[in-house]
Amino acid sequence: MATKGDKKPKGRMSAYTFFVQTCREEHRKKHPNENVNFTEFSKKCAERWKLMTEVEKKRFAEMAEKDKQRYDREMASYVPPTKEGGRRKKKKDPNAPKRPLSAFFLFCADERAAVKAVHPTYSVGEVAKDLGEKWNKVSPDVKSKYEAKAAQDKTRYEKELENYKNKTSVAQHNDEVEDEEEDDEDNE
Repeated sequence: MATKGDKKPKGRMSAYTFFVQTCREEHRKKHPNENVNFTEFSKKCAERWKLMTEVEKKRFAEMAEKDKQRYDREMASYVPPTKEGGRRKKKKDPNAPKRPLSAFFLFCADERAAVKAVHPTYSVGEVAKDLGEKWNKVSPDVKSKYEAKAAQDKTRYEKELENYKNKTSVAQHNDEVEDEEEDDEDNE
């Protein structure tokens, strides 16, 4: 039976992951005080991997195979936590008020269509990046306009949340009263 201390075994690593890890260790030994640009480093590793022969890759494939065996062994004895012990995501009440939007998100709501019109092939991430760059370049008066809208939205949310909490506490109270009345009827 799983106890609180039981953790799911670390996932298995691929041959390529072992290769990148080895490259990172080599780089750290050669340049101990240098910060690494992950994107560039990853590209260089990928290029090196593509140029390697199967014989050179064999060492990493063997490491991956050993790790696969370790993972399979650990998973064989792993018992996932029961529902009570595991993390459960709290269900959101659909009647709860929507959270307020930040100034940046209000700006994005207004500008997203324009960015998509200019760049229809952009992915969601590229649109977001473009919007972030625009937000950083926007004038202080435009920013303050959106910050004022955000403050208004926050006030709206706080009022709606207060009303929502009052309604739910009244509903809970009514449920408790009904339960008590039913208990009283059962006792008679």
